[in-house]
Amino acid sequence: MDRVYEIPEEPTVDPISSLEEDVIRGANPRFTFPFGILFSTFLYCGEAASALYMVRIYRKNSETYWMTYTLSFFMFSSIMVQLTLIFVHRDLAKDKPLSLFMHLILLGPLIRCLEAMIKYLTLWKKEGQEEPYVSLTRKKMLINGEEVLIEWEVGHSIRTLAMHRNAYKRMSQIQAFLGSVPQLTYQLYVTLISAEVPLGRAVLMVFSLISVTYGATLCNMLAIQIKYDEYKIRLGPLEVLCITIWRTLEITSRLVILVLFSATLKLKAVPFLLLNFLIILFEPWVKFWRSGAQMPNNIEKNFSRVGTLVVLISITVLYAGINFSCWSALQLKLADRDLVDKGQNWGHMGLHYSVRLVENVIMVLVFKFFGVKVLLNYCHSLIALQLIIAYVISIGFMLLFFQYLHPLRSLFTHNVVDYLHCVCCHRHPRGRIENSEPSCAAEARQSVV
Repeated sequence: MDRVYEIPEEPTVDPISSLEEDVIRGANPRFTFPFGILFSTFLYCGEAASALYMVRIYRKNSETYWMTYTLSFFMFSSIMVQLTLIFVHRDLAKDKPLSLFMHLILLGPLIRCLEAMIKYLTLWKKEGQEEPYVSLTRKKMLINGEEVLIEWEVGHSIRTLAMHRNAYKRMSQIQAFLGSVPQLTYQLYVTLISAEVPLGRAVLMVFSLISVTYGATLCNMLAIQIKYDEYKIRLGPLEVLCITIWRTLEITSRLVILVLFSATLKLKAVPFLLLNFLIILFEPWVKFWRSGAQMPNNIEKNFSRVGTLVVLISITVLYAGINFSCWSALQLKLADRDLVDKGQNWGHMGLHYSVRLVENVIMVLVFKFFGVKVLLNYCHSLIALQLIIAYVISIGFMLLFFQYLHPLRSLFTHNVVDYLHCVCCHRHPRGRIENSEPSCAAEARQSVV
């Protein structure tokens, strides 16, 4: 949590000779207004208020099941959000009764947002003054195609503000995939069954959809930062727009397909969906068991083995929740020291999207042939075709991002075109594969980007 990503756009070039390598001295870091923290807090409060309002409406209308599920999804995600913020800020080892009380009443994001705003205003008032406590941060950076090492002096206040930002990024993912995804899916299901969309439910679904899209976009950004921790990452507006379109199409098409499938088969769909989730949930643990590795003990120095196990289970649940609705952009590896596989993993990505595409086609076909009583006023064939096309388009935007817009695509050993070309090569007869291996290897070394 002590990494700082708030670094000026253009570093001042001031070479410093070193015994190991040349270091460029960067300018003092800029502190920017914490829009992300405010937006995450707004989404949390908006979704909480709309969920509680719908709980009240369901209770008033004696719709017990709808009320119970809506409240359960809200409570589970809210509790996980509070635990995430407490864990990131290490509040259990500090004397902060007010913060702990606010977390106890599920208003932790509000007090954290207030702390971040106070820290920002303090920095703004002291702008231009040197801080007594500073630390050095080094990051690699690609400038004009060349890799350089840049060093910055980072003040304690800026580092604290950056920690708040990182905490809210993780909080947004917890809220999105452990709360907003099941909430949005269930409210869509209720809307389809009841054939009406009251204003309160519409507001709740809008907040949930925005939260899911925002969380999925942050998931991509954090995955890049984790994989390339030594590098300073820059994502421009075009890259962010491509990721947002990719994730929006992927998640909305996937969730709508799940809702239509569930509305068609009702309780018969539960075993299929539950088995799907459990496979994703236990996959990292099966690989960990087969590797014979020891449980990692570097998650938190003050944690016991039970505490470490609880954290690993929570991470696995989040990982399964993400992969159930979209690609996580990371492969969890419990046997590794960093808990993630930092390789590019084109095969893992290709396998995920291939399996999900087949699943979506099967569920859409079930809806088309058996969902007569679900949507009487719409053409089921047209709906099915549109959903599959939307998912395929999302895959196209994903390939576009990794092929042309990834900020560190020049570091790829193989890119998307190389991987697809080699897959096609392996489908030819063995004799042709052996003849084409030198050309495949040469193209891979060139790494066309």
